[in-house]
Amino acid sequence: MNWQAIRAIYVFEMSRFFRTLLQSFVSPVISTSLYFVVFGAAIGSRIDQVEGVSYGAFIVPGLIMLSVMTQAISNASFGIYFPKFIGTIYELLSAPINFLEIVLGYVGAAATKALFIGIVILGTSALFVDLTIQHPVAMLLFLVLTCLSFSLFGFIIGIWAGNFEQLQLIPLLVVTPLVFLGGSFYSISMLPPIWQTISFFNPVVYLVSGFRWSFFGLADVPIALSLLAIAGFTMLCLGIIWWIFKTGWRIRQ
Repeated sequence: MNWQAIRAIYVFEMSRFFRTLLQSFVSPVISTSLYFVVFGAAIGSRIDQVEGVSYGAFIVPGLIMLSVMTQAISNASFGIYFPKFIGTIYELLSAPINFLEIVLGYVGAAATKALFIGIVILGTSALFVDLTIQHPVAMLLFLVLTCLSFSLFGFIIGIWAGNFEQLQLIPLLVVTPLVFLGGSFYSISMLPPIWQTISFFNPVVYLVSGFRWSFFGLADVPIALSLLAIAGFTMLCLGIIWWIFKTGWRIRQ
């Protein structure tokens, strides 16, 4: 394993993040505050509690998941697309490093950025609601796994994308709607039976449910199923990336 190459890619990607640290820090704080104003104050005044938890606190895990998923995808997809765009990807491919080292560098940096955003949002949320985390280790595990898995997914999008517009296509048209419809701001049990059944086909439901369980001990699906879902998604992304580098699809073509 060429740790020097991994470190070089990781440090280069993180340096871009630190150059815009103020923007990276202020933007999620403002967005989180607006969500609490709209959902926590306006809607929360009409919904007292959800399964024994105040509505303002109930939406925190979903809010963190929404931001972490979108940030992980955005950072990873741009990180690998930009070298393709300017042509430096060929220098990377000709270097004495394998695909795993390339993925570790880019995905590791994207996951770190998303994890930072998640922690910032968690801290901001604590300013608005009384928040207690029942299972902090499980919370950190779900957060890290989500950052990693969606950074891998973003890496695939960055390789697939042929222009800057396509970088935003899947996050805007697929991921964000799935998060909103995945029980981020409500419990699946609040839906009619037919919509509950349909919701279980949404993979984001399992991630949000497991993450919310780590906070309040409440879950719409079994925790083991949530872990299995995120592990399966991670392995699927790794398999696709391995195939991409083996065949050269969208990299050498």
